[in-house]
This record gives sequence, structure tokens and C-alpha cells, in this order.
Amino acid sequence: MSTLAEFGTGQVLWSIIWIALFFLWIYVLITVFGDIFRSDDLGGWGKALWIVFIIILPWLGVLVYLIARGKGMQERQIAAMAAAEKATRAYIQDVAGSQGRSPAEEIARLNELKSSGAISEEEFNALKAKAING
Repeated sequence: MSTLAEFGTGQVLWSIIWIALFFLWIYVLITVFGDIFRSDDLGGWGKALWIVFIIILPWLGVLVYLIARGKGMQERQIAAMAAAEKATRAYIQDVAGSQGRSPAEEIARLNELKSSGAISEEEFNALKAKAING
């Protein structure tokens, strides 16, 4: 009985390496294309030229792009991550904070909690300042 294919240990190892390199190449392409489209300092023609360059000469195009715009690529990624984190924190604060109440309603609720003994005077003052400042 014959098997479909007989692989040696070296062939399997080289196959794993080539598959990993293929996925790494796809990741690099997606990252570079994403950076090209995200970049605000490139105009439409600049973006089009980079994309054509990368499509026609992929290895050279990606290498030149990473050398020419690698530092800006990092800065744009950091700015995008900071903006996403800020938006997430603002959303969580908005949802969990006052739950849609006006500052006056929030202070009235805090006053009830203080008078019932659920929060201390210091906590009341801190939460009141937070409700007033947003």
C-alpha cells in the first residue's frame, strides 16, 4: 500500500518555514497597505504611486516603503492606538459614569447616598467634582 506522499523531516521543516514566511509576508503587505491608506500626509496621487510600486515590485516596494516611511508608520500607529484608547475610555466613562443623568441629578443622587451613610463626605466631594466637571 502506498501513501499519498512521503515527507522527510527536512521537507516538513522547510514547509513549516515557508508557510510561516508566507503568512509574515501577507501581514507585512496588509500593514503597509493599511498605513498607506491611513496616512494623512500623502495625497491621492502619492498613495496611488506607492500602491502601484508595491504591486509591480512587491519585495522592493515594501522594502523601500519601510525604509522611507517606517518611522512615520510607527508614529501613525501609536496615534491611532492612543485615539482608540481615548475613545474607549470616554465611552466607558459615559456609560458607567453618570448613566445619562444631568450633573444636578447626579449631585442629588450623591446627596441621598451621603445622607444614608453609603458614602463619606470625602467621597461625596470627589464624586460631586467629577459630576460637575464631566
